[in-house]
Amino acid sequence: MLNRCSPVLLQGANASALEKEIGSEQFPVNEHYFGLVNVSKDIPRCLTLSPPAGVFIVMLWNQCVCSVCFVPQFGNTCYCNSVLQALYFCRPFREKILAYRSQPRRKENLLTCLADLFHSIANQKRKVGVIPPKKFITRLRKENELFDNYMQQDAHEFLNYLLNTIADLLQEERKQDKQNGKLANGTLDSQNNNSTPPSSTWVHEIFQGTLTNETRCLTCETISSKDEDFLDLSVDVEQNTSITHCLRGFSNTETLCSEYKYYCEECRSKQEAHKRMRVKKLPMILALHLKRFKYMEQLQRYTKLSYRVVFPLELRLFNTSGDATNPERLYDLVAVVVHCGSGPNRGHYIAIVKSHDFWLLFDDDIVEKIDAQAIEEFYGLTSEISKNSESGYILFYQSRD
Repeated sequence: MLNRCSPVLLQGANASALEKEIGSEQFPVNEHYFGLVNVSKDIPRCLTLSPPAGVFIVMLWNQCVCSVCFVPQFGNTCYCNSVLQALYFCRPFREKILAYRSQPRRKENLLTCLADLFHSIANQKRKVGVIPPKKFITRLRKENELFDNYMQQDAHEFLNYLLNTIADLLQEERKQDKQNGKLANGTLDSQNNNSTPPSSTWVHEIFQGTLTNETRCLTCETISSKDEDFLDLSVDVEQNTSITHCLRGFSNTETLCSEYKYYCEECRSKQEAHKRMRVKKLPMILALHLKRFKYMEQLQRYTKLSYRVVFPLELRLFNTSGDATNPERLYDLVAVVVHCGSGPNRGHYIAIVKSHDFWLLFDDDIVEKIDAQAIEEFYGLTSEISKNSESGYILFYQSRD
C-alpha cells in the first residue's frame, strides 16, 4: 500500500523530494503541484519554518494566529480539496477558470474565489508547495449551509453543487451584460430579448452530455422519448466488475408494471412498458460517480459498498441513441477522487491526477508521485460488502477529440 502518513512537519522535505523525483529537466513547464491545507489536521505552518524577524507565534486552543499563517480552523475539508485538485487537472476546466480570472473583476462569489485560488496555484514562484484555500472555503460555507460546519461532507454533492453554481453564475452574468447592452465584443445588443433563456456556458460545453429516456408501450408499441442533460453520471456498482459493465447496466431495459405502469398517451390509460436510458451525446469530460453508499434498513444508516470496480486508463464509449451526435469517443482517465473509509460521513478523501506523462496523489497538503500501476489499489475490495477501503468514487475521463 502507498504510504500517506508523512507528517505535516515534513512539508518542505516532501516538496523537495517530489521535485527531485520528477527531475528539473522532466518537470513540466508552467506546471505547479500545490497541496491544499486541511487545517483540521494540520500543524501550523509557522512550526515548519524558521520564523523571520518580527514574526510572532501564538497558539490558542491548537489554532495558530501567527503572522505567518493566520489561517482559521476550517474543519474537515478533504472532500473539497480532492475535488478541486481533480478539477484543476482537467485542463479545459482549468483554462476556462484562469481565463475568467483575467476578465474585469466582478462582485465576489464562489466562482471568483475559485478563480483566485487557481490563479494563485498557477502563478507561484515555486513548483511545489502548499496553499490554504481559506477564501474559497469561507465563501462556500457562506453560500450553502450544507457545507457550513466542521463535519465530513460528500465529495459528489460538492462537485454537483460547484458545477451547477458556476453555470448559474455565468448565465446570470451573461444576462446582466445583455441587460446593460453589452456583448462579449463590446458592441450593443440590438436584439436583446430577456425572455430568451440564457445559452449554455463553458461548464456545459465541457461537462454536459445528453441522455434519451425512451419508453415503449407494450400494448401499442408507441415509443416516447425525452432528452435529459447531465453534468455527471451516477452509476450503480457491483462486485468484481468494471466501469464499462456499470455503464452497460445503466442502459439496461426496465419493465414498468403493476403500480409502476406507464401512462400511454396513445392508449390513454396506464400500460405495461419498457423503459431504458440511451446516450445521445457524450461530453468532453465525463465525470462518473460510483454509487458506493447504500442505505441499510437493518442498520438504519448508510454504509459503503467497497466492491472492486476496475476503471481503465483508456475508455471507449459509444452513443446508443439512433440520433446520436457523435457515435463514439475515446477517453483518457485524468483524475480520480478516492474515498477512504467505511461510510459517507466518516473517513477521508484524496485525489489521484494525471499530469502530462505521470501520476500524482494529492492527500490534502501532501503531494506524491505514483506509478500508474498503483491506481489498481483503488479499484476496491474483492470481498466484504462494507469495509474500510480506499476506492475510486468519482472518475474524470477526458475525450481525446
